[in-house]
Amino acid sequence: MAAHRIFSTSLASVYPLYVAKAERKGRTKAEVDEIFRWLTGHDQASLDAELANQTTFKDFFANAPHMNPNRSLITGVVCGIRVETIEDPLMQEIRYLDKLVDELAKGKKMEKILRQPAP
Repeated sequence: MAAHRIFSTSLASVYPLYVAKAERKGRTKAEVDEIFRWLTGHDQASLDAELANQTTFKDFFANAPHMNPNRSLITGVVCGIRVETIEDPLMQEIRYLDKLVDELAKGKKMEKILRQPAP
């Protein structure tokens, strides 16, 4: 079976769409970046470098410094599919990211999005 085309798509080509979705709902690029950093363990400099290098989704997740162990707490539906039941590990990581950005656009508080206890 051929790999899904999103795997070889550059993160930089989709990133502006994530930001635009958030900004349309009154959220910020900084919040989108915080989601990326929380999920993958990147710092801002390494995230910016991945975007500048046109890194594919496959390589972005494969080379992430430290995938957040709490990402398994992300549940819900993206594109009609429950993220917790996706069998392909890479597709699941991509859908986790999609789900977090969706939650941001829907107005959820960052501590809820990032699966952290409220202060």
